[in-house]
Amino acid sequence: MRIAIVINKSWNIYNFRMGLVQAFLQLGYEVVAIAPPDEYSSKLEAAGCRYVPIEMENKGTNPLQDLALTQRFYQVYRQVKPDIILQYTIKPNIYGTLAARLAGIPTINNVSGLGTVFIIKNFVSKIALSLYKLAFRFPAKVFFQNHDDRDLFLAHKLIKANITDVLPGSGIDIKQFKPAPIFTRNSRFTFLMIARVLYEKGVVEYVEAARIIRKKYPEVRVQLLGGIDESGNIGIKHAVFDPWVKEGAIEYLGTSDDVAAHLLAADCVVLPSYREGTPKTLLEAAALGKPLITTDVPGCKETVIDGENGFLCAVKNASDLAHKMIQLYELPSVNLQRMGQVSRRLAEDKFDERFVIQKYLDAIHAVTKV
Repeated sequence: MRIAIVINKSWNIYNFRMGLVQAFLQLGYEVVAIAPPDEYSSKLEAAGCRYVPIEMENKGTNPLQDLALTQRFYQVYRQVKPDIILQYTIKPNIYGTLAARLAGIPTINNVSGLGTVFIIKNFVSKIALSLYKLAFRFPAKVFFQNHDDRDLFLAHKLIKANITDVLPGSGIDIKQFKPAPIFTRNSRFTFLMIARVLYEKGVVEYVEAARIIRKKYPEVRVQLLGGIDESGNIGIKHAVFDPWVKEGAIEYLGTSDDVAAHLLAADCVVLPSYREGTPKTLLEAAALGKPLITTDVPGCKETVIDGENGFLCAVKNASDLAHKMIQLYELPSVNLQRMGQVSRRLAEDKFDERFVIQKYLDAIHAVTKV
């Protein structure tokens, strides 16, 4: 069987979907990775995938460009001739689905997060909803990463309920991500946020909370790991972000290929995002036995049992975020250790990637009859 996996970045496949890819390869399936080229494209080939590049503008909304993208998807799909196509992110989900329909190839889509489509209500979001409604007539199955996103699509009548299902995010390899054998608390307590430097990730609120915390507890470290993206209106510009780092409110760690090492070195992982699918970094942190603080919004709230493995805070509310961070910092070490243990159990019981892989295999077998 030949399975195509289509995403807006090779990086995305390598970092978020390799457990699924490896499961397919172990079953003897051919996996074709279709994504724009980047430094991770060769890593996909080294891992056993066949890699096929496609030009894709991730943030553009030009209808002529999108029509051309549909044509490129069609050409690639006709060239590759997969038995089934797995698609992720908005442009493959929409334009790839239309192209696959024209090519006569079944698709399974994954809505891994709604981005700004449902957060910001404007003309572009209305167009996106219309396009979803058009394209989502055709997939054999559409997976969502939380029940809120699925319910929202159903409420907007963008999709029929009988082709939908909900996954526990992209899952986490609980054998690869294991807690440290001995619990330790840093002498300088360390909060860590891992996200791209975007407004919708809650970076502004995180910085404001850091100022509040460090005014009371100057020894506390508040770190941020993630890339800066100045394109479009959703990224925080260097001219805004750099002064925050210079003033010492947060420590900026840049980017890293070894996220697990940073997670293990932290005492608590924080993500004050406005909305998510299910954040991979929180799943990794949970599997590593870390307490979590995140917003009480779709996607994020699924990773925290409030008061048990961390705290939920109000969205877009820096003072409440700071309150929860201080509350956690002031806990005795034995309580922190217990929270981390609950996080690990949650990862094992709810977010093990084996659940995700099995749901994909069941869906693929139902569609292809193989």
